[in-house]
Amino acid sequence: MQELHQMLNRHRKYIFSLLALYCIGWGVTEYKTIFLGLILGTSISLLNHWLMIKRISRFGDAVVAGQRVRTLGTFSRMAWAVFAVIIALELPDHFHFISVILGLMTSYIVIMIDFIIQSLIKRKNGEER
Repeated sequence: MQELHQMLNRHRKYIFSLLALYCIGWGVTEYKTIFLGLILGTSISLLNHWLMIKRISRFGDAVVAGQRVRTLGTFSRMAWAVFAVIIALELPDHFHFISVILGLMTSYIVIMIDFIIQSLIKRKNGEER
């Protein structure tokens, strides 16, 4: 489980960096609705990623203890995504809909990029030994 939490910490750093860039973009450019949409979607994406890691951790603990395994909370994560979409649809003057959708996918993109980086690092360390 330690690796899982290390991975979450790396992903959180990447996503917070992206959120900082989005905030700068919101403040500096005239594309305020696009950056607000990215901020909203990415924030919900980070929340869903954190919820998933938390549930996976509990899931692993329950399996080790031989207890009944609870769900991974798919419904609650979908509800958060629907909540972000509803906000974007209700407030189109503030949030760009497509940007919210792209923001919701941010954690998955970060996971894939981090996987590639970690694979390259492991391959490089394996070749040096």
